[in-house]
Amino acid sequence: MNIQTTLLILLGLTLAGCESSPSTQSPATTGDCNAAAVRGLIGKQASPVLLDQARRDSGAEVARLLRPGDIVTLEYNAQRLTLSTDKDGRITRIGCG
Repeated sequence: MNIQTTLLILLGLTLAGCESSPSTQSPATTGDCNAAAVRGLIGKQASPVLLDQARRDSGAEVARLLRPGDIVTLEYNAQRLTLSTDKDGRITRIGCG
């Protein structure tokens, strides 16, 4: 066996070791948002801590807080939780997307 063949075999083995394993994530951790899981927050005072807890409880990867007059993007993101508030900061609506 020559040096070139040996190097190719070693390279192949190295790359084979880098192959990722199949995902073992459960459906609860896929990042898909479940707004129903946090509906009980309607009427509560919004805060950064509450927003993060709602994100985790809903299974969403990201969350945002919308106040009256905020400018928002319209792209749909199934992994995003949105908490909408009134002018006093109380949560009035919860949705995903």
